[in-house]
Order: sequence, then structure tokens, then C-alpha cells
Amino acid sequence: MSELFEKAGGGDSRPLADRMRPSTMDDLVGQQELVGQGGMLADLVKAGKLPSMLLWGPPGCGKTTLAFIIASTMGMEFVPFSAVLGGVKEVRQIVATAQQRLESSGRPTVLFVDEIHRFNKAQQDAFLPHVERGTVVLLGATTENPSFEVNPALLSRVTVARLFPLSIEDLGRVLARAVEAPEGLAGEVDVTSEAIGVMAELADSDARRGLNLLEQAAWVAQRREQAINAELVKEVFEKQPLAHDRAGDHHYDVASAFIKSLRGSDPDAALYWMLRMVEAGDDPVFVARRMVIFAAEDVGNADPQALGIATHCFNAVRSIGLPECKIPMAQAATYLATAPKSNAAYMALKKAEKEVSNRGSLPVPMHLRNAPTSLLKEMGAGKGYNYPHDFPGGYVPEQYKPDEIQGATYYKPKKIGYEKQIRQMMQWRKEQDEK
Repeated sequence: MSELFEKAGGGDSRPLADRMRPSTMDDLVGQQELVGQGGMLADLVKAGKLPSMLLWGPPGCGKTTLAFIIASTMGMEFVPFSAVLGGVKEVRQIVATAQQRLESSGRPTVLFVDEIHRFNKAQQDAFLPHVERGTVVLLGATTENPSFEVNPALLSRVTVARLFPLSIEDLGRVLARAVEAPEGLAGEVDVTSEAIGVMAELADSDARRGLNLLEQAAWVAQRREQAINAELVKEVFEKQPLAHDRAGDHHYDVASAFIKSLRGSDPDAALYWMLRMVEAGDDPVFVARRMVIFAAEDVGNADPQALGIATHCFNAVRSIGLPECKIPMAQAATYLATAPKSNAAYMALKKAEKEVSNRGSLPVPMHLRNAPTSLLKEMGAGKGYNYPHDFPGGYVPEQYKPDEIQGATYYKPKKIGYEKQIRQMMQWRKEQDEK
């Protein structure tokens, strides 16, 4: 194992992911929308202009590498800084040095702040005067949505560049280059193309993870005196954790995909996204709660049983726990996905909410008021109220809304599922009213 460290990369003991970090735009894999022909960053570098920016993207997509390449290409001093390890005091020291450098040599400084979202909103204010004066060019890296995690005052002074997850093909090229490069594993271990494909999938769009997998596979392969093949990779690394977070964009993106798959009546996609959340460590109670809400909002009265099934699932998940609770979750998810859909009840709720908000406390009509005392009866409370059960069909035309909104209609059932019957009942009652 130690021999591999000594030989690989000419005796360089740095991790493979660090040794293989690209040093030029041409070596960078992925992010062609930014760095390719006509890309925003490519054009800025060619023009010799670099504004303060936030590089927003998932782990291992190249944020740090891209920042270093930009600074190096433009001949700027690159000063890395971690929001996890440092604070405002260190930022001020860096800025003071950058000011001296600018005055003495005219060389500008790129202050690269990794995980800038770890600074709270007040700490982020420390960057504002230096960014405005141009003392430093701020390049912040974040995995979180800047709209939520970055101070609006700072956000208004920077450009946001969105970086996207690397594709399996991109990761395959990264790994293949590491196998062949002198600074990588050239001559140290044989790797099959199938193994590269498996590792590219297991890396889950993260180049750093993929290179770490390759390096660890090389240690195992050398100890066994064999090539890295697909079987070895699967044996050692198949249960890699899924990329996920329990409170950030990835969490909500996957949850959104789950709900949209249910709404789109695709049970297979719904199961996939549901398991993506659960297997990545999300609380199954959260997923079950979302299904209860979905049953009322998107299935509604098109299938009144849906809410009961989702609620039973929610209770079962809380009672059983993992892993068995995935069984009722699968039943509920497939039922909801294949159920007829109607958001009529939800839309009625929104209309009624707006009415209440706009109209305020309209008086209750006298015939609908409660009359528990003789005084209230004398005042007319309850007078003239028609008790529906005293009439044929259990229905009698009556005014149930305040006078000011008598003609308002909120609930409009659709022609699907059980709501077709509801429409028929409502039509019959309308006919009785007209008589």
C-alpha cells in the first residue's frame, strides 16, 4: 500500500484527487456552459475582467478548481480561505495584505471563500466594503442556494455562476485521465473500462468522490496483485452513501420530484424518488407527511379514500420505523400515483381564504344563528331555519352564506373519479333551488 503512494505521481504523497486537479481551462471537465466557447466565464477571462462572484454548485463539480484556474490564468494572487476554519478577523488580515499588494505591485487578489454560506448574514457584511472598493475580487463557493443563504446586500454586489453536477460521461473522462496520467496512476495498476463505468456511477456526480474511489480501489488491487475490474469495485464500494442533504436544495429538489411524479401519475418514478430520500437518510415520517398533504391537495374528492390510506401510512411509519415501514410507504405511494387527481378542494380552499381575508367578519344570517336562550329567540336567532332531514332527499333550498357573498362559488368538482358523482349531486341541488 505504501509502495503505491511512493510510486504514483512521481513520489507525490498527496491524495489522487489533489494531484489530478486541472490547472487550465482546457483540462477542466464539465461546466461547458460557463467555460466553453461563448461561456460567461470564458469570455470574462479573455476580456481580462473578473467581477466578484459566487460559484454555486454541488460537491465535487469543480468550484475550487475553477476559481484557482481563473485567478492563475488572469495573473491574480489566489488566496484560499475556509468559512469553516476562519472568521472575520482573518478576513481583515487578508484584505490588509491584498491592499498592500495592490499598492506596491498593482497585482489584484482573488479571495476564494469556500463554503461562504457558513458565515452568518452579519459576518458576510464584512466583505461588503472590500468588494465595493475592489480591494479584493471575492470568489465564494457554496453548495446552498445563495438566495437563501447569502446576505441580500452581498448578493446584490456579486454575480452568481451556477455549476451543475458532472455527468457519468464527464466522470468517466476524469477517471480515465487519472489512470493514464504520470501524476496519477500511470503504470501502477490496470483498470478495465467496465470498472471506470461502475466508479463513475458510484461517484454520484462528484469528481472528488470518484477519484477517491479509484485511489482506494488501486490500494486494494495492488495488495491483491490484480487489475481493478468491475467485480472488485462492486465488492468494495457498492454501498456508497447517496448524495443528499436533509435541509438544503438537494433535499427539496428530490422531494419536489417525488410530489411531481405522484401528481403526474407515474408510480415507478414516485417509488424511485421516495427511496432516494429514505435511503439517503431522510426521515420517512417527512415523506409520509408529504403523502398525506398530497392526498388532500392533489387527489382530493376524486378519490376520498386516498386521504385515509395516506393517513394510515403516516401512522404506520411512526409505529413501525425502518426498514419495514418502506412497505406501507410503497403501497401508499403507488395508490396515490394511480388514483384519479383533482385539486378542486384545494383550489376552493384558496378562494375561500381570499374571500375571508378580503371581506373580514361578515355577520351570520339570523336564521343560521344558535338560539340557546329565550332572549336570542326573541331577537330572531334561528327563526325560519329549514331542517334538511325534514324534506325529501334530505335537501331543501336555503341561504347558508352571508348576504354579501351569496353568489360566491369556491368548489368546482371535476369530471373525474368520485367527483363526477359530486357534480351530479350539486347539479340536482341547483335544479331544486331554481324550482
